[in-house]
Amino acid sequence: MTRTNTKVGFVSLGCPKNLVDSEVMMGILSREGYELTPHAAEAEILVVNTCSFIESAQKESVDTILEMAEHKKFGAAKKLIVAGCLVERYRNQILEQVPEVDAVVGTGEVERIIEAVEGDLKVLPAQPPAFLYHDLTPRIVTTPKHAAYIKIAEGCDHPCSFCIIPQLRGKFRSRRFESVVKEAENLAAAGAHEVTLIGQDTTSYGEDLGLRDGLAKLLARLAEIEELAWVRFLYAYPNRVTQGLLDTLAAHPRLVKYMDMPLQHASRNVLARMKRGSHGEAFLKLLERIRATIPGVSLRTSFIVGFPGETESDFEELCDFVRAAKLDWMGVFEYSDVDNAASFPLDGKMDAETITNRRNQLMAIQKKISRENLRRFRGQTPRALVEGESKENPLVWEARLEGMAPEIDGKLYLTDIELPTGEIAAAGDMVRVEIEKTDAYDLVGRVVEIEPRHEPKRRSVPVPPEALTRISTGAPLRVIG
Repeated sequence: MTRTNTKVGFVSLGCPKNLVDSEVMMGILSREGYELTPHAAEAEILVVNTCSFIESAQKESVDTILEMAEHKKFGAAKKLIVAGCLVERYRNQILEQVPEVDAVVGTGEVERIIEAVEGDLKVLPAQPPAFLYHDLTPRIVTTPKHAAYIKIAEGCDHPCSFCIIPQLRGKFRSRRFESVVKEAENLAAAGAHEVTLIGQDTTSYGEDLGLRDGLAKLLARLAEIEELAWVRFLYAYPNRVTQGLLDTLAAHPRLVKYMDMPLQHASRNVLARMKRGSHGEAFLKLLERIRATIPGVSLRTSFIVGFPGETESDFEELCDFVRAAKLDWMGVFEYSDVDNAASFPLDGKMDAETITNRRNQLMAIQKKISRENLRRFRGQTPRALVEGESKENPLVWEARLEGMAPEIDGKLYLTDIELPTGEIAAAGDMVRVEIEKTDAYDLVGRVVEIEPRHEPKRRSVPVPPEALTRISTGAPLRVIG
């Protein structure tokens, strides 16, 4: 199989961290002469980058592998490659039980995608995950031109009993400071207005490099990139949130006033069994300190309900915490067993119906809080980033406030994107929006001002071509959260 004109199709499942891995594999293949296609039916090589964090994600990954395997029987596909977290857990089982799979690529073998495509090995050697891309690594960015993710670290050293990320992605390791800065500059030069820093624990960034308060220093440096409008980060670990980090967020206008800090629970008993530590009262004090330092900050968290040993009293404590915290955004996961997680042998397991009921109850509490929180925007004209036409309703456009992270939070629907002057807002524009209506999770408004559009400045150091290359997403090149 020659490289020229050989078409490769990708399906990327799971979190943004997984998406970046897919984008790196696409970049490597494109550099070597392969053609990328968003149409599975015409792809000669299919790559499924899998997620295995929770049971539902694992099922979706298996279903997608089987779906893509059909293209080897009835389509143009000659080779099927499975990559990602599911490979780290079930490498041999995948190859034994799905004979259509030709090669597997673990999370630490991303740079070996060419070997998987061109080699005749059924199994690539298993290695402790150690791969970490850098600013010169080829990467094809599949998100809209105006927004992109930057992975600043990989792996995790936390011992959370419900999580197997350290097994799937290895020990925590940070990218070099200047490498992250250079990638952000490249993305900004290519037209990105927003970059989102990601990692399993971004707040530990730089610790392994001897950098104290590394995330704060990195954010302060990225805040100097003039072409960027917004810089945000996701996945803060509560005991790693320093005052220096909060002061940095408050000091720089380009740093969005937003924090995503998964707390997982509020009961001291449950958090101890999770090997997370702390308790609800300490979290409330932390939230108070965050809000005092960063006026108007938007806060997001996630919880796990139904963890082994979670009593009715523990759950009520969590409900009371949610009422008191009045967070802007919240996600709730139902606990599911993972066979090689430390929580697997714990006693006190509960039935699925009880777990689902607890999730629904907690989300009902948050829905009321979110509705009340969003009411403060009525009649306001906040700054927003225009995303483009809505996929749900062709009559409206979508945008986001700085307190709305891409993909995971609510949306701002735009009923009118044209000004009285005739100027029309476009995807990627920074605008002012008059908020006319609020709901439980979403806002509705109209554009009343469009900020001047700035052409990217020329740089003395040429931007690598791979940093500028983008492809549009479309079925079956899917990004599934």
